[in-house]
Amino acid sequence: MRDFGKMKRIIIKIGSSSITTSDLSINKNLIDFLMKSFLDFKKMGIGVALVSSGAIALGMHELGLKRKPKEMSLKQACASVGQAKLMEYYNFFAEKYNLKCGQILVNHDDFEDRKRMLYLSNTLDAMFKNDIIPILNENDALAVEEIKVGDNDTLAALVAPMIDADLLILFSDIDGLYDKNPKIYNDAKMIEEVSSINDDIKKMCGANTSIVGTGGMITKINAAKIVTTAGCNMIICNSNMIERLIDIINGENIGTLFIKNENSFTSREHWMIYKTHSKGKIIIDDGCKNALLNNKISILPKGIIGVSNVFLKNSIVDIVDKSNNILAKGISNYSSSEISKIQGMESSLVLSIFGPESKKEVIHANNLVILKEEF
Repeated sequence: MRDFGKMKRIIIKIGSSSITTSDLSINKNLIDFLMKSFLDFKKMGIGVALVSSGAIALGMHELGLKRKPKEMSLKQACASVGQAKLMEYYNFFAEKYNLKCGQILVNHDDFEDRKRMLYLSNTLDAMFKNDIIPILNENDALAVEEIKVGDNDTLAALVAPMIDADLLILFSDIDGLYDKNPKIYNDAKMIEEVSSINDDIKKMCGANTSIVGTGGMITKINAAKIVTTAGCNMIICNSNMIERLIDIINGENIGTLFIKNENSFTSREHWMIYKTHSKGKIIIDDGCKNALLNNKISILPKGIIGVSNVFLKNSIVDIVDKSNNILAKGISNYSSSEISKIQGMESSLVLSIFGPESKKEVIHANNLVILKEEF
């Protein structure tokens, strides 16, 4: 048995292959069971958010397509049609159990911009306080490569810390994490618990995307990395276990459990690592590198030997050593062009160039996070 303690909020992710049947029509029985379970959670005092795939798959069914379109515009048209139908079914079965649900469609830049992320967080909080079940999906009808989250495993993981979720459950067409591919090796064994996501765990991942899905095991491992470092447990299990949802909540050993990290990042650190795209790099010398890793010092102009890419003031940047190893991420007080002018200088000279109101630190220690492993 697993002891999750007293849970207040959980987040559930359902994959496309689970929410639709073999002919890509909606799986009504699954949605019915979900809403019935959510009513039980409400009685138990547990709030739930649902990240639901299926818009493109359902749109394909509505348009009579057998394979996912390669043309972006047609794929987005499928998402538009399918998302409307998806929410129609969710609302129908929610009303059956006297529940309310609301739709939230997001892209990656909704997380990257801290102001927009705050609005999203406030909306989610208001929904929970008013007994509204948030149903989230990527905004596939408008998504382009530059702003895509990419898969709903990652989306669910990004949302989990925003709602202070105690547990994230990823339902899909796989039972859990195996030590090797069970479709190839008959002696493959499922891993019941993972306490650390190391290289050995990463090697167990294989590509297993489906005809309608976008994620594989690697996306689920990345999702586990995001949520466990935010102090949230995560379970991967097969969607055929949905009927045992209450058992999962109560601690039955179903699927693979990724145990939360007790020494989790702060919300600001977590945002910098996982919710933002770095706009450039600041290259530092060996002395600055050692001081940074040992004492988490601010990055001063004196220790900078170069910059890479063009970025503006207040951009998120990578801090790298001379060998291009990423050491940290932080918020730069200066643009790339300004840093090029002051790199290697003493801080007193910087103030004389940009004025007394300027910052002596290129990146303050409070605005950076050291990466102690590969992210």
